[in-house]
Amino acid sequence: MEAPPAGSHPGALVIIGNFDGVHLGHQAVLDEAARRAGEQGLDPIVLTFDPHPARVLGRTPPALLTRLDRKRELIGRVDASLRVIVERFDRDFAAQSPEAFAERVLVGKLGAREVLVGKNFRFGQGRAGSYDDLERLGSTLGYGTRSHAMVGDDRGVWSSTRVREALARGDLDEATALLGRPHMISGTVIEGDKRGRTIGFPTCNLGGVDEALPPFGVYAVLVDRAQANGHATLARGVANIGVRPTVTAAEAPVTVEVHLLDLSQDLYGAWLRVHLVGRVRPEQKFAGLDELRAQIARDAETARGMLANLVPDPLAGGAWR
Repeated sequence: MEAPPAGSHPGALVIIGNFDGVHLGHQAVLDEAARRAGEQGLDPIVLTFDPHPARVLGRTPPALLTRLDRKRELIGRVDASLRVIVERFDRDFAAQSPEAFAERVLVGKLGAREVLVGKNFRFGQGRAGSYDDLERLGSTLGYGTRSHAMVGDDRGVWSSTRVREALARGDLDEATALLGRPHMISGTVIEGDKRGRTIGFPTCNLGGVDEALPPFGVYAVLVDRAQANGHATLARGVANIGVRPTVTAAEAPVTVEVHLLDLSQDLYGAWLRVHLVGRVRPEQKFAGLDELRAQIARDAETARGMLANLVPDPLAGGAWR
């Protein structure tokens, strides 16, 4: 973890969390942290962890919503003053007592004067430390402790779990509403079997996609391409997520293929970000390539209509979202 330079700031307000998805609930508490830090003249620090603690502790981590670089980007959009500090979570870190975490990390490394967490926050070896322990330690070590409010709508608290559940059932409208933007997946363009170009619909095959996927199907998407100084809009598109049952054998691996509308260029090796705007249809098997070709043409037109009036987000620095 990169600590703030000694003497470089008057103390920090530290907000702790995983912030996967940086959904509307996260945005609210991050905004609160930035506001409170400004009022008190403190440095607003977002403390997060990588890899996910569950992975290190031998448990299955929840499906990923945002990679670390995307998380940093989205936190910065909430307020540019927020500084993200990433603590490497390994077994040594997990073995710290609650007292050691508070003294070494919060105060020693970050200079915490106020710590903002959820009321159910747990920390230290075996998750032994509670919010009350954090508060008790602060009274000795010189920081105050606050719990942030849980915010939501008439269906419940905004949470990463709700986003994952919406994605799992293919409810992109709900996921978009919770995130404040479409869910995004990303990966490198790799060589595929090139069958798409033989039927007039060349695709970018994405490798290394780590983010949560919706149910198999065809989706209207917006695509960014990584640039040296960030990301820029590339094209609108139509994506197939699934096993391509028309052209592959049973138990084929899951693939993510994107056909770019109105754009044809060599993108092998490029890093693409694919924003899932809407579901066109479920994945299905066709009698042959002619039937598949005709359906893809219809899918492309459907996607074109769904995406027609969308424009890049002014906060995205030239990217779609």
